[in-house]
Amino acid sequence: MTGRLLTVKFRNFSIIAHVDHGKSTLADRILENLGAMSERDKREQTLDTLELERERGITIKSTPVRLSYTRPASAGEGAGEEYVFNLIDTPGHVDFGYEVSRSLAACEGVLLLVDASQGVEAQTIVNAYLAIDSNLTIIPVINKIDLPAADPEGAAQEMEEVVGIPAEDAIFASGKTGAGVPEILEAIVKRIPAPSGNPEAPLKALIFDSVYDAYQGVLLFVRVLEGRVAARDKINLFSNGKNFEVDRLGTFSPGLIVGQSLEAGEVGWIAAGIRDIGDAQVGDTITRTDFPTTEPFPGFKPAQPVVFSGLFPTDTEDYRKLREALERLKLNDAAFSFEPETSEALGFGFRCGFLGLLHAEIIQERLEREYDLDLIATAPAVIYRITMNDGEVFQTQNPAQFPTRDRMQKVEEPYIRMSVMLPEEHVGAVMQLLQERRGSMVTMNYIGKRVELIYQVPFAEILYDFHDRLKSISRGYASMDYEIIDYREGDLRKVDIYVNNEIVDALAVVVHEDKAYTLGRKIVDKMSEVIPRQMWAVPVQAAIGGKIIARATVKAFRKDVLAKCYGGDISRKKKLLNKQKKGKARMKQIGTVEVPQEAFLAVLSTDN
Repeated sequence: MTGRLLTVKFRNFSIIAHVDHGKSTLADRILENLGAMSERDKREQTLDTLELERERGITIKSTPVRLSYTRPASAGEGAGEEYVFNLIDTPGHVDFGYEVSRSLAACEGVLLLVDASQGVEAQTIVNAYLAIDSNLTIIPVINKIDLPAADPEGAAQEMEEVVGIPAEDAIFASGKTGAGVPEILEAIVKRIPAPSGNPEAPLKALIFDSVYDAYQGVLLFVRVLEGRVAARDKINLFSNGKNFEVDRLGTFSPGLIVGQSLEAGEVGWIAAGIRDIGDAQVGDTITRTDFPTTEPFPGFKPAQPVVFSGLFPTDTEDYRKLREALERLKLNDAAFSFEPETSEALGFGFRCGFLGLLHAEIIQERLEREYDLDLIATAPAVIYRITMNDGEVFQTQNPAQFPTRDRMQKVEEPYIRMSVMLPEEHVGAVMQLLQERRGSMVTMNYIGKRVELIYQVPFAEILYDFHDRLKSISRGYASMDYEIIDYREGDLRKVDIYVNNEIVDALAVVVHEDKAYTLGRKIVDKMSEVIPRQMWAVPVQAAIGGKIIARATVKAFRKDVLAKCYGGDISRKKKLLNKQKKGKARMKQIGTVEVPQEAFLAVLSTDN
């Protein structure tokens, strides 16, 4: 059954854009215009509900909200018609692209925002192509027209040249002043198609997100594609065949609003007493047990983590608490993965996979704030592909498992295709930075007053401080986007760190041979500053294989054994000094150096 039987007029859309192009602020003006915010509830970035989002001024999680719109008298023939808008505000940072792709599956159209002063940026292009690939209607919006440096016509022309969206289709708006919002609302009604779907067909609902509630269990965020679901209905999950009974369901406003039912075309939430977090898979299809659909929704291509880091609790008794917290975060973030890991230095923890360094940073902060955990994160690493001498090929992202040079034929590392958009005057400095990071140029394109640099760069080279350096040397004007393209052979080495001649596995790093000495020297110097002094001298060494490449020494406490010798024969003093020397050598043989947690925190922090 494919007939269109929906009685309510729905429009489902997302707001997509590059970082800081005003998505959440424009969403505020839309909510305000449609009366969804009272004077008492007014605040900036209403749909950014996480404390971290509000602190950093970025969107991390996609947030859905349901709004009612009545067309004004100026609409002419359609004046007075009522519509229901399901709006999803999405993140803009490259690390949260998976959030965007999932949100688009619940929509028929998007508002594509472009900053009137900055023009088309790297992530603008990526998000636009995501929408095009999903066959969504795109409404281009040139935002921030109130800025002194705004050039709305230039930005619209740039969008036509780069993305291929006609400049005359663009709506000029300001998320700050609210200019252009009425035109946007009318364009949503006129340009974005109504959702197709038959409420009388078998239920088919797509899970596009989920969260854990301590009282209700797993809450499923769904887009109903076909059919209807109500409280007390028995539902079935396609991925595992398990059956549940719907306790409550409803819509977003943006909080959870309890309703009677959800039907084809609607976006809402379902609570069905799901206690096992593993049962709720993002991309799964829900159907009714008594009236099932035969074909599930194709779902989503699973996100592949590309950056890996170990997370260890500073208090070993928090291990179980950390596991529970990770399971709940994974439910809310399908791009995140983890597995148990053991370190001699740090004890029991988890090897976690992320989509990028910002993603890793956000996950760690959420664990520490929302679950009251104190954590140590090991240095981030990428997946390396290693071919051993006997022909065996395996992958590892843990530097501690990296074999020595004599045991392997070759090692390959992931390369990315990076696109950097920037003003012409900063091209030289950015090209120099990319060459320092072993990048090779593919092409350079001139787009209006801006330049697009396309480079191929080893992914490991941009993990630490690349984004900060890029912003610094371009005075904040450069933007970047990247995708992994292939694996290439590299001259990579594992640098081991020894403290008092014992290896510290948590500090091992994989680095290109040209940079091994510099990194090894930095680590041993930092460690020698933070390791407490002992009664004997403690050597801190960086080594590749068995070869020491850098060393620093933590000086010993020294008692002045000659204090009581005033005058007298020199042989007496030598005897006392030799006795002290032998005692220290004996202590060094039997003594162990406890590396404090503060030392790991100091060395492994991303700032260093």
